[in-house]
Amino acid sequence: MSKLQNIMFEQVQTSTLLKQACDSAISYQKNSHQRAVYPSQQSLELLKEFDTQLPEHMGDGEAILDLLAKQGELNTVRYSNGRYYGFVNGSALPIGLAAKWLADVWDQNAALFVTSPIAAKLESICQQWLQQLFGLPTNTVAGFVGGTSIASLCGIAAARYRQLSHLGWDITQQGLFAAPALRIILGRQTHSSVVKGLNILGFGQQQIEWVDCDQQGRIKVESIPPLDKSCIIVLQAGNVCSGAFDDFHTIIPKAKAAKAWVHVDGAFGLWAGASQRFATLTKSMHLADSWSVDGHKTLNTPYDCGVILCADASALTQAMQQQGSYIQTSESRDNMMFTPDMSRRARGIELWACLAYLGKSGIAELVDLLHQHAVYFAKQAEIAGFKVLNEVVFNQVILSAGSDESTQNILKSIQNSGVSWCGGATWMGQQVIRISICSWATTQSEIDKSISIFSNCLAEYNQPM
Repeated sequence: MSKLQNIMFEQVQTSTLLKQACDSAISYQKNSHQRAVYPSQQSLELLKEFDTQLPEHMGDGEAILDLLAKQGELNTVRYSNGRYYGFVNGSALPIGLAAKWLADVWDQNAALFVTSPIAAKLESICQQWLQQLFGLPTNTVAGFVGGTSIASLCGIAAARYRQLSHLGWDITQQGLFAAPALRIILGRQTHSSVVKGLNILGFGQQQIEWVDCDQQGRIKVESIPPLDKSCIIVLQAGNVCSGAFDDFHTIIPKAKAAKAWVHVDGAFGLWAGASQRFATLTKSMHLADSWSVDGHKTLNTPYDCGVILCADASALTQAMQQQGSYIQTSESRDNMMFTPDMSRRARGIELWACLAYLGKSGIAELVDLLHQHAVYFAKQAEIAGFKVLNEVVFNQVILSAGSDESTQNILKSIQNSGVSWCGGATWMGQQVIRISICSWATTQSEIDKSISIFSNCLAEYNQPM
């Protein structure tokens, strides 16, 4: 046995590094609420300590972990303290974090049943539970990927396969370049990741038929062009700025009657389907062909946890097909059949843990709570002097401080405060402050602390020189 192996086996037997990492992680969690949401400039300067040459020889594992813990924790963004509202980022539920730790120690490759029976089993259960939670067809299959960007790419790839087959073309055999033209129907508020996925899949801007949206970002039903079996239409469950939902109940049945493929981009909004409170928003959403959603947003699983759900299993597996004489498939679930990747971590384990822990009622309560807090935030922001620009239908709030200049400057002050963090965007031609309520740790008390900062920044900016 080599010296290297001896050292490694000793670390496994004594669990020294795992215990050290565990102690540092628990300390970090306990102090999270007392720290700034975003690193200070002074903390960011400490990152320079990592600017070293690759070591020539083996290092001291404990010293490496110590450096990582001390400098790293000062330069994290603390999503879990309840005052982070940027980029629709959730906070990992304690049960999800614990399950991820355990799965990381198991060190599983979730590609096939034979490479991880536990990962295959739990992802199979997650598939069933998500079907039930969202009321999807029982033949719906799920692929577990890094996030909705890849999930949407998978859904559109499945759509490309199926719609071309309707036109007598087998893309797996004949390729794409001489294929019949497909029509891509998108609302002008479609998330940029969808367009990125289309580009990767060989669709150019000239193949997109853009449809106007209303003032809330919903695709205008009356502006949708006539559809047919060459069409792929992407709808939204939760506009990334306003949180608005497209009119599924009107659009999807018409699209299905025309044999168009409907994909629902529901990164954070698909979870609304778990609560009766949002039944009007999600009505007929289950009639689509494919759906993409993130566990690490509304459900608050750890990163990275995206899901592609597809009612046409054959279309998805054909689009994702992988071959190799060495690949040992089974009669059980082989996860790689539903995703672009082969080897990957077993992200379905923590998803299963979060779903099992919360149950139907807990998921509904969490979804409802995020909405309630968004409504409360909007009301308090309005009292503080900001203008709310959207109907708060789910968990998103759009604010303006007046002019573009004042909005941008006040946003910068809020971000620099360290107390709260949110992002900006351009909405209907004007600069806005964008609030995403996605964390289970957000409370009215944390919102009040944030609003106090918002109010102070607004007052300071408007104070006469």
